[in-house]
Amino acid sequence: MGVTIYDIAKEAKVGVGTVSRVLNNHPSVSTETRDHVLAVAQRMDYRPNASAQRLARRKSRTITAIMPYITNYFFVELLGGIQDFLFERDYDLLLYGVNHPKQIEAYLQRSLRAGHSDGMLIASIDLPPDYTQKYLQNNFPIILVDRFNEHFDSFFVQNVEGAHAATRYLISLGHTRIAMITGNQETSPTHERSEGYLSAIGEIDNVSNAGIFYPEVESKNDGFSKDAGYEIMKSIIALPDEKRPTAVFVASDIQAFGAMHALKEAGLRCPDDISIVSFDDIELAHYYGLSTMRQPIRKLGVLATERLFARMDHPTLEPLHRRFTPELVIRQTTGAPPSRYRNV
Repeated sequence: MGVTIYDIAKEAKVGVGTVSRVLNNHPSVSTETRDHVLAVAQRMDYRPNASAQRLARRKSRTITAIMPYITNYFFVELLGGIQDFLFERDYDLLLYGVNHPKQIEAYLQRSLRAGHSDGMLIASIDLPPDYTQKYLQNNFPIILVDRFNEHFDSFFVQNVEGAHAATRYLISLGHTRIAMITGNQETSPTHERSEGYLSAIGEIDNVSNAGIFYPEVESKNDGFSKDAGYEIMKSIIALPDEKRPTAVFVASDIQAFGAMHALKEAGLRCPDDISIVSFDDIELAHYYGLSTMRQPIRKLGVLATERLFARMDHPTLEPLHRRFTPELVIRQTTGAPPSRYRNV
């Protein structure tokens, strides 16, 4: 059994009530007594009981995170940032992984129960309008990550600008036939990254939109998966030579890994036959030599959780909206188009 406040009181030669007031930072204790009791507690390696602390403070010392597809590398890295912050503050994380749209409302409803958690992070999920009103009425602290909502603190990457920069980079290498591989059409990142791609294509007269390729069927991870990238690239490879793009902007790294595998399987080389630039810069991108748009995934997790704690302490703060601009990271998957296609 661990050290208790009774053990500390006996060793420090003070009452149990005094020890309790010191550990709960009550102002009625003198500085001398406080320092003495804390020194004894430290020497005895006292570790407070988490459940008792929660009851005393009327806090759960738990936050909730709701996010899709927690096996996706993007969310693994995001979780790493969240956990980095929570570990330093002795908070627990209650994680809900959404695999079906119907689960979202059930998890949101649970979060509104009194004492369930002290605050919530919602990642890559659009908040239903009726829950926007519920959270505002309950003044429940929530932070949105990878989404924007004017009523709540939001931390998100500028997808349009990032996709535009990635496509312009391919154009600068001399590519005039550029395609895009993206996710399911109903997702915000799909729309925003497609918009950025099309805006870059539209700025240059001699550059053609070689097509935006979506997953043919509804797929897990909103189409942002290795399998989806693989299948879509196979359909691109099957195009007649005169229509095949010389470069592809891929909307996520994990799709790009699948696309690269399809190229290798077909006996094609990247970037000698087709250049690829993607989006995210997850850790594995470095090992694949993948050119990509870097978004600060782990940093998003840390900063969003930090803001959540600030909001839990100060519920009347004005909503904060943090936009992050992706950074182009050039590696080995991009180069000039094959000589037979140059200036075509």
